[in-house]
Amino acid sequence: MFRTKRSVLVRRLWRNRAPGGEEEEEAAAGEPGGGAAAAEARAHVCGGGRGCCPGKANRGGRASAGAEAELKALTHAVLKRLKERQLEGLLHAVESRGGARTPCLLLPAKADSRLGQHWYPLPVLLCKVFRWPDLRHCSEVKRLCCCESYGKAHPELVCCNPHHLSRLCELESPPPPYSRYPMDFLKPTDCPDSVPSSTETGGTNCLAPGGLSDSQVLQEPGDRSHWCVVAYWEEKTRVGRLYSVQEPSLDIFYDLPQGNGFCLGQLNSDNKSQLVQKVRSKIGYGIQLTKEVDGVWVYNRSSYPIFIKSATLDNPDSRTLLVHKVFPGFSIKAFDYEKAYSLQRPNDHEFMQQPWTGFTVQISFVKGWGQCYTRQFISSCPCWLEVIFNNR
Repeated sequence: MFRTKRSVLVRRLWRNRAPGGEEEEEAAAGEPGGGAAAAEARAHVCGGGRGCCPGKANRGGRASAGAEAELKALTHAVLKRLKERQLEGLLHAVESRGGARTPCLLLPAKADSRLGQHWYPLPVLLCKVFRWPDLRHCSEVKRLCCCESYGKAHPELVCCNPHHLSRLCELESPPPPYSRYPMDFLKPTDCPDSVPSSTETGGTNCLAPGGLSDSQVLQEPGDRSHWCVVAYWEEKTRVGRLYSVQEPSLDIFYDLPQGNGFCLGQLNSDNKSQLVQKVRSKIGYGIQLTKEVDGVWVYNRSSYPIFIKSATLDNPDSRTLLVHKVFPGFSIKAFDYEKAYSLQRPNDHEFMQQPWTGFTVQISFVKGWGQCYTRQFISSCPCWLEVIFNNR
């Protein structure tokens, strides 16, 4: 039977819908010391399976045949209203899993669709179909800054490209004790064997490749426009130079179609560890670091979890830091300028005796660290980032 190009595009899109109940690989899987099953059980006992992305743990199985048929009919009805060029752009976004730059899919903002007993805005419906089947409400997602609908309160047309949105992390309160990271762990030791953060190395001589110290790079007089610098580490060794960031948004990736930003795959690394090489290959699309009005957001674009430690994600009265697990497709506000300034507490003499890490965020790819993992310190993680914010 003869099929139009539009009907073929609709069928291809439906075949690329998100699986309803298949769980992605947990970060604890394959951890040394007991295998995947033991690591998963250990994380469950500690509560590590929850992370800060509850939607991940709440997924049910594939919908019943009746619900699946209803979803298919509704999705086809929505897609058939799109123009051929819009279908092509949406298919490109879905098949590339957000890796390619794709245009906004602008549709009427008030065109809600009913599925079962619930009404869904079109952006939420398409996100349910192609990304998160358990998604319920628009308050659970956040627009990326690349989207035309970003920052618009009540537009007539709204972008429905599911890869122009991310899933919001919901932080647990109070944070579970298993993932607390004592401040004492952050005290710098001698340069050769330690991994001092750039905010802690003012008096050291640890040189960046090329002969400049971290403090020299950070204090470069002609480079005051940068809002942060990024260092990439493999275990205890920093790889490459500090990357200075001027643009509001930065992609940090290993392999990204049409990638523009900090490409870790282009750095020369002498690390021969099989674990480092394996994790490096899993970084894939990596993360997106974005400076926005309310702070700095991190969007996990990769296919594996990332782990984040930031002073502004923790309780202001706490002297320990919390490691947060962020699943693929989720965003988290990793840094809050206002909170960071308030945390400095300049009149607290005892507090000032410890290294101040309030303007630094640490991010590990794939592998976590802390009491639930064989790695107690981030310097034992195969591949990780240190983001140092400009506080001037």
